[in-house]
Amino acid sequence: MSNVIVWADIPVVDLERARKFYAHVLGNEIQMMPGSDAVALLMPLGTGSPDDVSGDLVQDSDTPSKTHGSTVYLNSNGDISGMLARVVEAGGSVLSEPVNMGEMVGWIAFFEDSEGNRVGLHQPA
Repeated sequence: MSNVIVWADIPVVDLERARKFYAHVLGNEIQMMPGSDAVALLMPLGTGSPDDVSGDLVQDSDTPSKTHGSTVYLNSNGDISGMLARVVEAGGSVLSEPVNMGEMVGWIAFFEDSEGNRVGLHQPA
């Protein structure tokens, strides 16, 4: 079965600040998209499989909003609490501690990133 979510754009005002934030939180380098000075890829080109879900950081002159737009959920790789701690270390803030949504969903939490976006984290039950 293919993934339901195939991509996510995360709007940012300061692309370099956002790249540093997400590199620290995700524990990997955030590369620029070839040929663009306003888009950075969350998954490096040439990695993963065609079924992997990924996204990008897109520089936008408008200030991102916590209450409008899509909510993306990042895979916590089984370490939702550790990822929330790294969010704070990188200058973000925790909006919601992990909540168990039951066997079917697992754990979710929300944080605010360096650009003011509300982002979700997911950890299977």
